[in-house]
Amino acid sequence: MTLNIGIVGCGRIADGHIEEIQKLGCARVLAVCDLEPILAEQFALRYSVPQWYTDFGRMLGEHRLDVIHITTPPHAHLELAQKSAEAGCHVFLEKPLALNATDGRRLIDCLQQTGRKMTINYWFNFETPAVALKEFIAKGELGEPVHIESYYGYDLTGRFGEALSTDDRHWVHQLPGKLFQNIIDHALNKITPFFPNEPLEVVARAYRRRQLNDGDRDGVLDELRVMILGGRVSAYATFCSHARPVGHFMRVYGTKNTAHVDFAFRSMLVEEKQTVPGAFGRLLPPFRSNWHAMRQATHNAHEFAGSRFHFFAGLNRLISLFYQSILSDMPVPIPYTEILRVSEIMDEISAQVYPVRPL
Repeated sequence: MTLNIGIVGCGRIADGHIEEIQKLGCARVLAVCDLEPILAEQFALRYSVPQWYTDFGRMLGEHRLDVIHITTPPHAHLELAQKSAEAGCHVFLEKPLALNATDGRRLIDCLQQTGRKMTINYWFNFETPAVALKEFIAKGELGEPVHIESYYGYDLTGRFGEALSTDDRHWVHQLPGKLFQNIIDHALNKITPFFPNEPLEVVARAYRRRQLNDGDRDGVLDELRVMILGGRVSAYATFCSHARPVGHFMRVYGTKNTAHVDFAFRSMLVEEKQTVPGAFGRLLPPFRSNWHAMRQATHNAHEFAGSRFHFFAGLNRLISLFYQSILSDMPVPIPYTEILRVSEIMDEISAQVYPVRPL
């Protein structure tokens, strides 16, 4: 069976989606939609999509689509997902889930009530080193998790950051958590699987480090630090837009070993307990670390040679797993409880760093 795919929202991230979809043999993109006609038309031309639309309802009505990829800003996620589910479509959603956790729950409830599936683009969690970390933990090599550090660096001098800082009508400014809400999923979604199913304590602090020019009305904070406590597990989440080089990594401290995953360099290294006593024991760890690094480099070279080292390799794996969950009636690749928990933590962060002032 071949899945018929539609895409709504023809911005930059939609390019990543369609390029990975077109690498799969089980799906074909039949139609795309955007409120801006020129974006929809050019997108369809670039990727040889048969039909393009500016009316989402019309696209749903004229095609029998199996999956809708929603790649719009989050303001429209709930409405578009509801319309997709009512039309019998499964949903692949760009992060963040919705404007808030309440809308997120309504979105997921709608899909479940209509018997449709959904997932969200937490694609870094499906990169090769992240998969290796899951396997390492499943084998019991980590032990019990004690503490997790998740760091996500961002370059505000890029195209998106420039658009955000020069246009006070940009949609990010309308989000409760502003820039953080659009980005911090990448740090939070790596943490949530380690916490028990109980209430979490969240402490968030944010500030603006960049200097503003005279007359600037940019109210966006650009540095965020979050501490999370739940059960016997703690975590730090960091969003940093000024440290260089721009990093993206996580470190998981366990009762047996500690694992470090670097998403920028596509590597997972294990910091093992030292078993050799004395000075000789202190001499060995650098050699062991270099040996692990060489093995990882060799693995990455094989991935590169096999065309599995491209930028959106994790997205490709996630889309494939989601489509297989539909075709084979298997569980979705990301539990809904984890998706909702990320949204709930983001709500708490937004409330702390952008508090609503009483009138």
